[in-house]
Amino acid sequence: MTRAGYPAVAVANPLRGVAADAEYLRALLPTIDGDVVLVGHSYGGMVISNAAVGAANVKALVYVGAFAPEAGESAGDLAGKFPGGTLGDTLSPVTLSDKTVDLYIQQDKYHHQFAADSSAEEAAVMAVTQRPITEAALGEASGEPAWKSLPSWFLFGSEDLNIPVAAHRFMAERAGSRRTVELAGGSHTVAIPEAAALVELIEEAAR
Repeated sequence: MTRAGYPAVAVANPLRGVAADAEYLRALLPTIDGDVVLVGHSYGGMVISNAAVGAANVKALVYVGAFAPEAGESAGDLAGKFPGGTLGDTLSPVTLSDKTVDLYIQQDKYHHQFAADSSAEEAAVMAVTQRPITEAALGEASGEPAWKSLPSWFLFGSEDLNIPVAAHRFMAERAGSRRTVELAGGSHTVAIPEAAALVELIEEAAR
């Protein structure tokens, strides 16, 4: 994106809870000059859907293998809405001192579950560097989502094992997606091997 003249910011999503993470992102938005296209992957779709509400400089939303919730829906609700998701069987919980629970994908299951269309070597790096999400975040309900008032674009893989493809199609249609790109054989992280397709979609949203 930077080569095309678009400044980019990779926000460090805290992965602690929908409202708190959205507020974290919302605080950053006024520091960015010019119009903003928010791009969210997976649970990041929950965050951008909430953070963009009332943010005057956000002009478009791009969902990349991501949740696009309705008010009151959680990531867990959407992941289980249609058959095909197998994430739950791969998770390892870690109970923290404050009794909250962090969730990691078991490293030996990561490649198949999360990134089957990336090489084993790439997936191994992703597995050991993964950041955990709280169990509570996956169960937290969304507020009123920004896709109701902002244009949206969707990209996802047909073989996503975290969010079933039927859920992606449902969310894209419900949000009135300007363009939906479904990549055959793509995993939950399809945008890594198919980065060019994502860049093209973001550029379209930016225009």
